[in-house]
Amino acid sequence: MAVRILPRSPLLRYLAVRLALIIPTVLILVTVVFFFMRVVGDPITAALGGRLSPDQLAARRAAAGFDRPILNQYLEYLGRLLHGDFGTALTDRRQISEVLVTNGAATLELTVWALIVAFAVGVPLGRLAARHRDRLGDVSIRVFAILVYAAPVFFLGLLLKLLFSSTLGWLPASGRAAPAVALELQNVTPRTNIMIVDAILYGDTGNIVDVLRHAIMPALALGLLTAGVFIRLIRINLLETMRADYVMAARARGVSEAKVVRKHAFRNALVPIVTVMGMQIAMMLGGAILTETTFEWQGLGYMLTHYLLARDFVAVQGIVTAIAVVVAVTSFLIDIINALVDPRVRY
Repeated sequence: MAVRILPRSPLLRYLAVRLALIIPTVLILVTVVFFFMRVVGDPITAALGGRLSPDQLAARRAAAGFDRPILNQYLEYLGRLLHGDFGTALTDRRQISEVLVTNGAATLELTVWALIVAFAVGVPLGRLAARHRDRLGDVSIRVFAILVYAAPVFFLGLLLKLLFSSTLGWLPASGRAAPAVALELQNVTPRTNIMIVDAILYGDTGNIVDVLRHAIMPALALGLLTAGVFIRLIRINLLETMRADYVMAARARGVSEAKVVRKHAFRNALVPIVTVMGMQIAMMLGGAILTETTFEWQGLGYMLTHYLLARDFVAVQGIVTAIAVVVAVTSFLIDIINALVDPRVRY
């Protein structure tokens, strides 16, 4: 008698397969990162070589276990990861888990702001381009989408700083908040490390405005990159949807073109946006490294650059591993949303 392993429901079977794929995906990523970091040598020598004597280096290597066989180090590292231990930075002795919580909140905040910009810019322009296909407005929007997608995020950030900070003086050039505001928000209880949330909890309108002003340029630099993708996806899928039979039937009933687009075509055109959302979030995390460095936004990307320059490969390994886990889990959540929105993906 055959034993049924997967559930009968197509939705549950789809989600079970996707969930099962997370484990090997994360394991492969962790393995690649671990052995790639070891190619450059042991982390103690890489981070502290030249500052300690050979005897001190040997003692530190032995204490950290880096003188043991590489396979033993790998298995021990996997064991620590299962207990949520991502290691300790060699340069500043911070727990990587603390870095992930504190600086990860900053990256999360920047990603949310960037997504807001991407939707606010990409969705209306994509609809507008589809409604005015092959006209001047459509061509202009398509050129804009190509430019913001192709422009390096750090170059776009530098242009924004040059225009809005150096030339016009409208916005602050760097940081997440003014030093005085950041100092005040450190006393918020409970503190979330998400500046806008802490500013709201503090209850000072001036602090909220200051945090928002600091977030505008980084959000634009990172969000416009994704907006370019959204514009092209929405335009293409909206044009395809508007040729569907049910849209033609709505037009035949005398429904206005604006209502046809809004009520019938646009909702189905959004399905591909959900499909690629996981990939875009992964792209944003990669872009956050350059964005945070450009604007001195102290998130995970900023700290990753700091530890790379310090050759602190233990910290780099921990942060990259955590980002890989976040991307894998986010992709799974997007798969769930995609399956709920579009039943075709379940089969």
